[in-house]
Amino acid sequence: MKRFALVNVLLACVTFSFSAQAADKKIERLYGSKCGSCHGKDGKAQTEKGKKMAMRDLASEDFQKVSDADMTKAINDGLKKEKDGVKQEMDGYKEEIKAPEVEALVKYMREFKK
Repeated sequence: MKRFALVNVLLACVTFSFSAQAADKKIERLYGSKCGSCHGKDGKAQTEKGKKMAMRDLASEDFQKVSDADMTKAINDGLKKEKDGVKQEMDGYKEEIKAPEVEALVKYMREFKK
């Protein structure tokens, strides 16, 4: 009986590990499809679009000070502003990305920290 319980616990741990990895890959793909063309795979905004729009480096200390609430608002509602005469625009994804995925994207962007 103890052996059966141990096997079940181990299977649960392995299953959780695989689901967490799958979720991480899903968020990585979501970031790549919605954010990567401007912010770059590494978040440093060194893409053609990122440079053209003077996008912020998501890995910078300055950006990492932005609150989770402000990041969430930007993802949901988008941004339209001008910085040094350069238009910066980002589409909002409130209708496309569910709240748990937005939360996971914010956590994912926190991983860019230098």
